[in-house]
Amino acid sequence: MTELRAFSFASVDLDALAEAEGRVAVLIPSEGTMSPGARRLNRLTKGAVARVVEDEAWGDKKSGDVVSLAYPVGMKAEAVDIICLERRPSTVEARKAGAKLAKAAGKAALTVLAENVKHPAEFAMGLALRGYAFDARKTAEKKESKPALVMCKEPEAAEEAAVATRAVAEGVTFTRDLVSEPANVLSTTEFADRLVALKELGVEVEVLEEDKLTELGMGALLGVGQGSAMPSKVVVMRWKGGEGAPLALIGKGVVFDTGGISLKPAPGMEDMTMDMGGAGVVSGVMKTLALRKAKANVVGLVGLVENMPSSTAQRPGDIVTSMKGDTIEVLNTDAEGRLVLADVMWHAQLSEEPAAMIDLATLTGAIIIALGHDNAGVFSNDDSFANDFLKAAKAEGEGAWQMPLAPVYDKLLDGGKADIKNIGGRAAGSITAAQFLQRFVKDGLPWIHLDIAGVAQDTKETALAPKGATGWGVMALDRLVRDKFETE
Repeated sequence: MTELRAFSFASVDLDALAEAEGRVAVLIPSEGTMSPGARRLNRLTKGAVARVVEDEAWGDKKSGDVVSLAYPVGMKAEAVDIICLERRPSTVEARKAGAKLAKAAGKAALTVLAENVKHPAEFAMGLALRGYAFDARKTAEKKESKPALVMCKEPEAAEEAAVATRAVAEGVTFTRDLVSEPANVLSTTEFADRLVALKELGVEVEVLEEDKLTELGMGALLGVGQGSAMPSKVVVMRWKGGEGAPLALIGKGVVFDTGGISLKPAPGMEDMTMDMGGAGVVSGVMKTLALRKAKANVVGLVGLVENMPSSTAQRPGDIVTSMKGDTIEVLNTDAEGRLVLADVMWHAQLSEEPAAMIDLATLTGAIIIALGHDNAGVFSNDDSFANDFLKAAKAEGEGAWQMPLAPVYDKLLDGGKADIKNIGGRAAGSITAAQFLQRFVKDGLPWIHLDIAGVAQDTKETALAPKGATGWGVMALDRLVRDKFETE
């Protein structure tokens, strides 16, 4: 797994600044008020810090903006980084400021003067997350990020808070690594093996192989994977940290999606290594919960398949029988994720009897047309549950927008030769996909479907991630668990 930048906390030691190696960073509010540490840096740099914050341009800086002074006279450091940040930033602002420093600092050692600034642990989390780089498949010698020391008023409290933030950062990194891996490395077997390794953290892990899936009647899921030499699997991860019925998290894990016989266009097909993004997020959340010893019962289930064209592949026009018993006419083999989710969701309800259920999938290109790359689509049969998630996502700075569900859309899926079709046409594509999934949710069970096709991976950098896999959803779901599903 990718190693994130290590960070620790200590009391403020102004005498150590002159000899600090790498880079020294200081947090100064927009009004330019300098803390004792900033004043010491100002003296060491012969007034250079004051010239920056007294310039009228400083007042125009946005939260987290960085001004760097290279090779300051009077200091051993290679640079002084001045970050615009209020003394009481929000959690999201603190993380973004840390991320901007990470981008400016590269892999150099860091000494950060946070002094009286609120949320030093969140600042350090942003620093660690933005320093992520997936280079596991590169042969060049890797230069690791050097540690960061955050000087603050209450280092013990910051270290205590960092137990949770480190766990979340590790979960996000786990997700990013999974989404970034090529399909010839991350086979269904390799994916399952990486999840089995979570046993070391106290997660119960069960792998259901094809013979068991056949016995259970998962004809929809098995149909998707029948054209691949890779075996289809379902992995069940249970974190039993609390009381009562669990929250069930369901992830689509198509390790590579060619579209099957309904073959995708060649340009951009290489990005379909990320079609297991939903399963990646579920895996990251389960790792986070285990690392921080969450006092909650959560079960994560992921359906792992590969969608390939071959002589054994599912054909357009095939009719499959889901675990629920509904027959599905497969009009387009590229609408495969909903077939995988349908069976895994039904199995979750029968075997785990959850209190609520959330599925995640890179399900439709239509959601990208609707919401772009800044928001995931949120569909739910329970507005209160949806609002709980939206509140958690907003608190964590992860974009999410609720989309409609309504019986009128079901008509687009009514079957001709079977109970239901797997596509409803071009109109309302992301909505009809969600309506399809809703048919596999038992009455009375609060359920959310998250279409993360636009947010799981980005062609440009985001606030907390470089270009590529984002790990979107780990932070929001962890917050939802903390806020609504943890017991005392």
